[in-house]
Amino acid sequence: MGSTETNLIILVSLVAALASSAPVAEPRPLITNPSAVSSPLALRLKLEGSSCWESLFQLQACTGEIIMFFLNGETYLGQDCCEAIRVVGHDCWPNVVGSLGFTDEETDILQGFCDGEVSHAPPPAIVS
Repeated sequence: MGSTETNLIILVSLVAALASSAPVAEPRPLITNPSAVSSPLALRLKLEGSSCWESLFQLQACTGEIIMFFLNGETYLGQDCCEAIRVVGHDCWPNVVGSLGFTDEETDILQGFCDGEVSHAPPPAIVS
């Protein structure tokens, strides 16, 4: 028997063995209603029932304001920016503000400033 015939027999035997074996991986089940499934990832990312993601996008939108706060010694951050810092820092992911490149001290300053702004905010106007 030549080497070509031997290689052909080995190839046919290998194909037959693979065809008769059980599948190695099963496909994932099809999820027809993804909102009905509550995954641990969704819980960790706080995707359900919170404003974490909206606040994170707001925080991204006010990064220029935050940089000016530190670089130029500005003593003001807008209400929307402070609200985003409070929600993200207190309710969602406490370490996210620091992961944006700010030091722990700067993060504490931002959160302290914004927390102080809430306590010094004027009362809402009475509409008659």
